[in-house]
Amino acid sequence: MVQRALIEQRPWLLASLVAGIGYYFIAQTALPDIYEWTIKGAGAAFLAIYALTRHQGRDTRQIAAVMACGALGDVLIELNLIWGALAFLVGHLIAIQLYLRHRRTVLGRSQKLVCLAFLVLIPLIAFLIPADRSAAPGIALYAAGLGAMTATAWSSTFSRYRVGIGAVLFAVSDLLIFSRMGPLENSAIPGLLIWPLYYFGQFLICIGVVGELKKRTSVSP
Repeated sequence: MVQRALIEQRPWLLASLVAGIGYYFIAQTALPDIYEWTIKGAGAAFLAIYALTRHQGRDTRQIAAVMACGALGDVLIELNLIWGALAFLVGHLIAIQLYLRHRRTVLGRSQKLVCLAFLVLIPLIAFLIPADRSAAPGIALYAAGLGAMTATAWSSTFSRYRVGIGAVLFAVSDLLIFSRMGPLENSAIPGLLIWPLYYFGQFLICIGVVGELKKRTSVSP
C-alpha cells in the first residue's frame, strides 16, 4: 500500500530513490562513465523535479535550485573537483538565503553554540585535513560556505530532524571527501560512506523543506 502510494503520488521522489540507491551499487563498475554519471546526477535532479511538482512558490523554486546545483555538482566533480565544488557552493549560497529567510526568531543558548560550532569547526577541520597544504585555503573557503549552510539550516524554522540533520549529513560527506587528501587517503571508509551520507542528506533536506512549505500552505487562512 505504501509503495503504491509512493508510485502514484510521488513518482519523482521514487525515481530519485531508485537513482540514488542504485548509483551506490553501480559506482566503479564496468558501466560506461556517461551512464554512471547520468544515474549519479539523476538522484538530486529528480529531487528538484519532485519539489517543483509538489509545491509552488519562491521558496520551492529555491530548494529546487539547490537540488539542481547538487545534480550538476555530482557530474562536474567527476570531471574536475573545482568545477564540482563551485556548483555545490552556489547551491549552498542559495540554501543559506532560503534558511535565513526562515530563521527562528528565538534560539536557545545551546542551539546557538551548535550553530557556532558548525560555522567554525567545519571550515577549520577542512583546512587541517589535506596533506598538501597548498590546497588547504581553497578547501577551507568552500567549507566556510558548507558550514554556513549547515548552521543556517539548523537554525531555520524547518524541521531539524529532516533539514537540519540532512545538512549535517551533507557536511560530513564533504569532510570525508577531503579526508581522502589526508588521513584517510588509503582507507575504504570514505568510499563506503560519502555517497549515502550525501544523497540521504539531500533527500532529507528536500522533503523537509517541501513538506514544511506544503503544510504551512494548507493551514494558512
